[in-house]
Amino acid sequence: MFARKVRVEYLQDGKLQACPLKWLDNFSMRNFTNATVFDDTLPVADGNMEIGTHVPLEQLQQAMEDWFRRKSYLAKDATLRISEPG
Repeated sequence: MFARKVRVEYLQDGKLQACPLKWLDNFSMRNFTNATVFDDTLPVADGNMEIGTHVPLEQLQQAMEDWFRRKSYLAKDATLRISEPG
């Protein structure tokens, strides 16, 4: 649907894991009403999102990490990684 496909994973205890679809959906629904820069985000599966061409990856990563921590999805020692395959 959107031009870019990204992989959203978190690193905890040395293990890289896909972010569950529930987390991605929760972030996207919240941001459809509160942060227009992220309107063009669509969760499609665990660890996978499609995003628009104008979504800044660094800003997306920071906002998602902050939101996941506030929701207690992401542990304090975990880090979030967003990458574009290819």
